[in-house]
This record gives sequence, C-alpha cells and structure tokens, in this order.
Amino acid sequence: MADEQMADDWEQVVAPSPTAGPTGAPARPLDAIDRDILRILQTDGRASIRSVAERVHVSRANAYARINRLIDDGVIRGFSARVNHERAGHGASAYITLKIVQNSWRTVREQLQALPGAAHIALVSGDFDVLLLVHTPDNRTLRELVLTKLQSIPEVLSTRTLLVFEETDLDPDHRLPGR
Repeated sequence: MADEQMADDWEQVVAPSPTAGPTGAPARPLDAIDRDILRILQTDGRASIRSVAERVHVSRANAYARINRLIDDGVIRGFSARVNHERAGHGASAYITLKIVQNSWRTVREQLQALPGAAHIALVSGDFDVLLLVHTPDNRTLRELVLTKLQSIPEVLSTRTLLVFEETDLDPDHRLPGR
C-alpha cells in the first residue's frame, strides 16, 4: 500500500467526528484483540492499519473497524507524541494540589486549562480537590505560575507544589486493565 493511502486511512480513522466520544451507553467490553490493538497504538501511535492488522492477526478491514469503534466509544481519546519535556525546553515539572471553593470545579477547570504548561488536571478526593501537572521552562516560571496565575483565581483557596525530580513513562502493558 502506498504511503499516501496509509496516511489517508489514518486521517479517516483519527479525524474527529461530531458524534465521537461516549454516548452515555454502557461501555462495550474489550476483548484480547482490542487490548492488543490499544497496546500497539500506545507504543507506536503511528503504526499503520495494515501493521496493526498483521500483528493482531485480523483483516485490515477488521482492524480499521475496531479502531474506529474504540474511537467512537471514547476508549481512544486521540493520538499524540510522547514528549521529553526537559529536551523540549520545559526543565521544571511539578504536581500542584489545589483546594477550591465547593461547587467551583467547572469554573476552575476552565481557568486551569488556559494555563501555559498545564499538562493534566484531575478532580480528586482527599485532603485537596484538584491535582494539576505542569511543565515550565524553569523554576522561576513555575514560581510565577503558582504565585501569580494560580493564586489569583478567586475560587482557589490554597495550593501546594510538589517538584518533580525525575519522570518515567510506564510500559503500555502496565496501563491496560486486565494485564
């Protein structure tokens, strides 16, 4: 298959559709082939459909349909590159815990999403309400982000910053349920 055709195939698979994402219906269970496809795509998001099909021993049409179903069901949320943040100019990383005003999650989330360097936001239970992962060029920029931007959000009651000294991405096998 020509490279252009494979690229066209992936554009059709990964192009966002207006109906993509969970529909409120119960999630369909994943079988061994679905889990293998997910593992392959987590390891190499640029794998061709033909390559995926060959590796999981199904037809190209079957692999294509399964990947589309995983996207439509919201199991696959997108495709992206795994970035070495330090080499990309963001040498300082931190987890920041936030206590926020009750019932202000949606408002706070919108403001956190707009922060430069925000990589992950989670509403959690426990001693704090929100866990935020940020990547910044240096500690001075991180300090400004916390002291100027985060603490100026009216719904943020307090913050605690945990500097990341070293990060390790886990193997895709460790991220899938049932493995």
